[in-house]
Amino acid sequence: MKIEVTLNGATVVDEVEPTLLAVDWIRENRRLTGTHVGCDTSQCGACTILLDGASVKSCTLLALSLDGRSVTTIEGLTVGRNDLHPMQAAFHEHHGLQCGFCTPGMIMRAVDIASQGGPLDETTVRHALEGNICRCTGYQNIVASVIAGAKTMNAATVGE
Repeated sequence: MKIEVTLNGATVVDEVEPTLLAVDWIRENRRLTGTHVGCDTSQCGACTILLDGASVKSCTLLALSLDGRSVTTIEGLTVGRNDLHPMQAAFHEHHGLQCGFCTPGMIMRAVDIASQGGPLDETTVRHALEGNICRCTGYQNIVASVIAGAKTMNAATVGE
């Protein structure tokens, strides 16, 4: 079956099998390997992408469901930029990276959290990150990164 997706800002038309998972289409068909497969059950969040601007777990989503929609992967955050996305920079600056396996999913979820606006405190961020698991258990630095990245993102939005 044919799908047409706006992937990281570019239109992509592709033939997919009806049972192909979105994460497999992204990683294997489109060679965007920043989206990781962790648990295959939507429990860990390593496969998190933005679908029409909202974070979703792509390991239990069919590629067919992407048809006509906009998908942003971790690679797409820097499209058209000469530097890191503010959330990526915050993770780097606040040591939110740990081993790095969960980082793309955490950042995509964090971008969604920050895009919703409003003040973020530690409790709010921890609640919003439920469903994204860091096996290194380094949540303190991840939470600090999300709060810092959100401040930068929202300051940039206000200035636009």
